[in-house]
Amino acid sequence: MSKITNVKAKVYNWKGPIQKIHENFCTNAADLVNQDNISNDRWSTYKFLSWLVVEVETSDGHIGIGNAALSPKPCKSVVDNYLKPAIIGESIWDYEHIWQKMYRQTLAWGRKGVGMTAISAVDIAIWDALGKTVKQPVFKLLGGKTKSKLPCYASKLYSQPLDTLAKEAKDYLDQGFKAMKLRLGWGPNDGAEGMRKNIELIRTVRSVVGEDIDLMADVYMGWTFEYAKRMMRLIDNENLRWLEEPVIADDIDGYADLKASCRTPISGGEHEYNLFGFRQLLEKKAIDVVQFDTNRVGGITQAHKICALAEAFQIPVIPHAGQVHNFHISMSSINAPIVEYFPFWPVEIGNELFWYIFDGEPQAKDGYIELDETKPGLGIELSDKYLSDFDIEI
Repeated sequence: MSKITNVKAKVYNWKGPIQKIHENFCTNAADLVNQDNISNDRWSTYKFLSWLVVEVETSDGHIGIGNAALSPKPCKSVVDNYLKPAIIGESIWDYEHIWQKMYRQTLAWGRKGVGMTAISAVDIAIWDALGKTVKQPVFKLLGGKTKSKLPCYASKLYSQPLDTLAKEAKDYLDQGFKAMKLRLGWGPNDGAEGMRKNIELIRTVRSVVGEDIDLMADVYMGWTFEYAKRMMRLIDNENLRWLEEPVIADDIDGYADLKASCRTPISGGEHEYNLFGFRQLLEKKAIDVVQFDTNRVGGITQAHKICALAEAFQIPVIPHAGQVHNFHISMSSINAPIVEYFPFWPVEIGNELFWYIFDGEPQAKDGYIELDETKPGLGIELSDKYLSDFDIEI
């Protein structure tokens, strides 16, 4: 029986070059308060320039790798001080028991946010170890393939001058992507002029890719409910596959109102946690697309359950972010029609760091991702290619 003998949590802090972002790069929830007296960088509190890596060592010599991008330093403390002592000696095959133990022993303060993110990283590592133990990819342990390969959409197209935005969209079109997502850069502080500029972004990309390409837009919780209602009157004419996170994650009734009153599908869940959080979203008919992130929502153990729950409501699951832990979930679910794909890119806000920390992340080809059935576990390992660009806290 494969038992957990050690749990190591490391924080990878990027110290390499950082590409400067454009003005109005993308809205976010802090725009209403993040003025000059706080920070000139409107994205300063939403960058992921550090990353948590968790290694679960087993009695039969395997090392499972998990990760999380949100608040890595506090998450490391949670792993070291709470989760590790709780699970040493447990069999990795008792993953449900392990998950419930981590969850219930930290419930008073950890059921969402930092606590659940730390649990996610450990749980992902356990599933990676499970796959390595039986020499099978994780998706095989979750039910196997539901599709031969994963359709994926290019996810970048941050707000920028219209000519360079058009060029970037053309690049993705030439690479074979049949879907792509852009970010809208203006919110309530920008008034009617900002609303017009948001529509210009959408129409610029549409003019390049045509009507046969799915186009989505992300707001990253940057609008108020009132502003979102005004914007949706315009966006409803633009044939988007969905609009993502139009209001803050806690405004579930606002999501439900927008979903009921607008023609454009509404997506969300990137900042929601665990099975109970998604039960509430689905029962309130708040979203048209479920977008949990496996390394936030509670790991693979919870993500697999949420996929089944969403399937019963006939709401598709399209996880937030690329990253191979999400790909394995999507491959094993009939209810996951497409995946997000962050292209390799110079480091800007930190979503790119997955490419710099790990080897084995699948690369898109002609708009699809393929998972290698010969690679056990998640199919990734820690890379040493960019080690000199990181400070690593052990």
